[in-house]
Amino acid sequence: MRIGVLGTGNMADALATHWVRAGHEVVVGGRDPHKAERLARRIGGRAEPAGLRAAAESAQEVVLVALPFGAGAEVVRDLRAPLEGKVLLDCSNPVGPGFRLLTEGGPSAAQRLAAAAPGARVVKGFNLCHEDVWRMRPPVFDGRPLAVPLCGDDGTALARVRELVRDVGCEPVSGGGLERAGWLEATAALFIALWVGEGADAQAIAPPLAYAAGPSHQAGPSHQAGSDHR
Repeated sequence: MRIGVLGTGNMADALATHWVRAGHEVVVGGRDPHKAERLARRIGGRAEPAGLRAAAESAQEVVLVALPFGAGAEVVRDLRAPLEGKVLLDCSNPVGPGFRLLTEGGPSAAQRLAAAAPGARVVKGFNLCHEDVWRMRPPVFDGRPLAVPLCGDDGTALARVRELVRDVGCEPVSGGGLERAGWLEATAALFIALWVGEGADAQAIAPPLAYAAGPSHQAGPSHQAGSDHR
């Protein structure tokens, strides 16, 4: 697959490096040609530098939008024609000072991209972890690959992104339609606040899947029969 990358920052670096190692071609697009060239050289292999428009035009199916919140919709709006029919993978987090969700009360960052390029197919993903986690080869913890929730409305687009998730060494998880992208962004805001603001282990806030519906479902019928329903 020939993947376009909009952005030259840490997320572009981390994800594009995995994809080149998996055998994909990557075209790194940036406003600053020197930054795009440096990143493509650092990634190596089948990575090449370009401008933003050239990166969007050269992508076969998927374009990673690895740009700060706010800049993403502006850039995508200018590239509507070359993005027509392509998959836009949005990994941004609209989180501001005080771990505030900048989109609160309005459309999510992913929905803003979809509005800016209505002919593209937007998928939200890769937004719940620090870029250094995505640099791991692979991101595996306690023997389990990291799960990556994805939100999107187009089945073919989601299938393409699931392939790219597996190429990073992770497991894709269905997060629902694009209307749920805001949930992923709000989850990131909460996790960042817990990790950075409180020094808490966000992974510890949810029970194992077997207990998700409550301990009574795990204990069996005899326990349920004797439970207190007052």
